[in-house]
Amino acid sequence: MTGASLARATGGLVALAAAGVAWGLVEARWYTLREVTVPVLPSGHDPLRVLHVSDLHLTPDQDRKAAWVRELAQLDPHLVVDTGDNWAHLESFGLLAHALEPLLARPGVFVMGSNDYVAPQPKNPARYLRADARSTPPQPPQELPWREMVRLFRSAGWLDLDNHRGVLDVAGRRVSFVGTDDAHLDRDRMPAAGGPDDARTEPGPAGTPGVDLHVGVTHAPYQRVLDAFLADDADLVLAGHTHGGQLAVPGWGALVTNCDLDPGRAKGLHGWPGPRPDAPGGAGSTWLHVSGGLGTSPYAPVRFACRPEATLLTLVPAEH
Repeated sequence: MTGASLARATGGLVALAAAGVAWGLVEARWYTLREVTVPVLPSGHDPLRVLHVSDLHLTPDQDRKAAWVRELAQLDPHLVVDTGDNWAHLESFGLLAHALEPLLARPGVFVMGSNDYVAPQPKNPARYLRADARSTPPQPPQELPWREMVRLFRSAGWLDLDNHRGVLDVAGRRVSFVGTDDAHLDRDRMPAAGGPDDARTEPGPAGTPGVDLHVGVTHAPYQRVLDAFLADDADLVLAGHTHGGQLAVPGWGALVTNCDLDPGRAKGLHGWPGPRPDAPGGAGSTWLHVSGGLGTSPYAPVRFACRPEATLLTLVPAEH
């Protein structure tokens, strides 16, 4: 290859990389709503609409994202599930409260992610290719006012499922929940089954069965947490954290999940630990939905082939 040819090839690669980065900046603000149907309710039940939001990583200048999140209330969900990492800046509380205000008027549950507790820091992106991408930060992270956020959610009536159980009456259904705090920070502790907080041990009104649906909720879908939910007989598990891989290969999908979940389950509706429960070989699995999330770290504000998302899950009766 001549010097001129090498220069042209190098220039082409640089231009292609620049175009990729430019598109990644655009795609990170190209929010989309996913809709999936989950056959998980008992026979004879009307559909139940569940809005799953995750990983907003909201910063004070993201008014457009906040406005988009507010509009999700127009979907009229019966239940909102927030799987954490809501903000990424010390001064984001006001905008976060504004973004979630219409959704806080709905029945809801939440768990915390690492960036609910502390602000993100610059990191070497190559570390995500390691088996365990966690690392010791170069300096103490900045604590966010997470207690204030928790008070906001609780005061609206949302259930705090960080290492807790709870129950809600949702559109005439009695739904029990089990949740864990963030496994990425090793804060997860599976609450004991059969105790006073386990709604499945209590009869429902007028002698009806205790619950109609049992849901597991966590931020980071580490295998140990998913296995614990499976052992707890969760009908459906909801998680976030992965950003859907954030940078995906078209036609292939995510390369990493930032936890020990396989990349094939980086986002969307799947079964755990095997195929979907309605697929051949899925009889021993539970339903798993992983949100690709709505944000990025402010230090890596790009997404590629992986649009930021929220999901409306329509739960319907399972066919037997």
